[in-house]
Amino acid sequence: MATITIAEPSPLTSPPTRLEGKTKAIVVCWFLGLGSLVSWNSMLTIGDYYYDVFPNYHPSRVLTLVYQPFAVGFIALLAYYEAKVDTRKRIIFGYIVFCLSTTALIVIDLASSGKGGIGNYIAICVFVGGFGVADAHVQGGMVGDLAFMSPEFNQSFFAGLAASGFLTSGLRLITKAAFDKTDHGLRKGTILFLTISAIFEFICIFLYAFVFGKIPIVKHFRKKAASEGSTTVSSDLAAAGIQTTKTEAVDDAKLERLSNKELILRNLDYGIDLFLIYVVTLSIFPGFLFENTGQHQLGAWYSVVLIAMYNVWDLIARYIPLINCIRLENRTCIMIATISRFALIPCFYFTAKYADQGWMIFLISFLGLTNGYLTVCVLTVAPKGYNSPEQNALGNLLVFFLLAGIFSGVCLDWLWLIGKGSF
Repeated sequence: MATITIAEPSPLTSPPTRLEGKTKAIVVCWFLGLGSLVSWNSMLTIGDYYYDVFPNYHPSRVLTLVYQPFAVGFIALLAYYEAKVDTRKRIIFGYIVFCLSTTALIVIDLASSGKGGIGNYIAICVFVGGFGVADAHVQGGMVGDLAFMSPEFNQSFFAGLAASGFLTSGLRLITKAAFDKTDHGLRKGTILFLTISAIFEFICIFLYAFVFGKIPIVKHFRKKAASEGSTTVSSDLAAAGIQTTKTEAVDDAKLERLSNKELILRNLDYGIDLFLIYVVTLSIFPGFLFENTGQHQLGAWYSVVLIAMYNVWDLIARYIPLINCIRLENRTCIMIATISRFALIPCFYFTAKYADQGWMIFLISFLGLTNGYLTVCVLTVAPKGYNSPEQNALGNLLVFFLLAGIFSGVCLDWLWLIGKGSF
């Protein structure tokens, strides 16, 4: 049985201290998380612009529906072949696709002078599909990679995901206020948003390719993963100046790992948790907020404020599990909390029909709070107790359940349109 061994003679010791790069790694993980969703969150946040340009095409629902099949399809493929995929090439490729697709959206808008039409809409859909491909490469690769490192790294990565929504929402409020009274204000804000997103994606390419892998604590965990039989980290180790060679394993029992099927069976409840969390969230966010909440005192600001409140509380919630006494680790309790969120669906229906905007803001805040908290609880607790290759595989499998939940929620979101006569 062949495996990877470390050519340099230093033994594996206890993980490096905070002074050896833990804080730096946490910060870099946060930025990598932000970059993996900032482009897509920009698309969600500028939904009011696309509704102005393409009023008859349900952009928030259609673009989300276009995005998800690519994300789910590619994460399924990558999770199946996870042990054979070079993590470094996979993640860098994903960030490059994010950057190029975002830039392409700017080019489409500039070339068309912000005009509508089915041709421009299809072109936008094509590059939104590119976001789905990139998401599968980046999110699955990063969660798998961080699963065999410190749980704080994965928590920071997912906090960065939420921060991308917070950042784009905050910028959207600022640009809407700044450009609201100017000619083509919505379009100017959109181009600014997409430009900022493209810059963030480029920064993430640099951070992952030249910074993250050279942090001492990251090199430590990757060397440990290689010693346990992982072949996905070899390129990252080589890029960090650590040479690896293939030799015959002396202890096959040590390197034996569970199959993907066994990992799924042992962690099926965690997978179902993630699936159901995002079924509920995406059946409401963002389509329902744009098309089913009616007219209120906030007027054109209403949907922007709702999305901003969701993103703020989603971000806050992803830091709550850092407090040990309120972190949820019991599998049964996590499942009960997850299923309880289905009560939010009738709550949103009756609030939109009978209540005022204050109650809707409260509900969307609670949706974000529970989404962020439960996501981090599941993804930091599930990998415990497995060796590095198994943790990497499990991270990819859990992201598959997460993206499948998003896809299902997006499909169910169309049910809100029944009886509206707007299909």
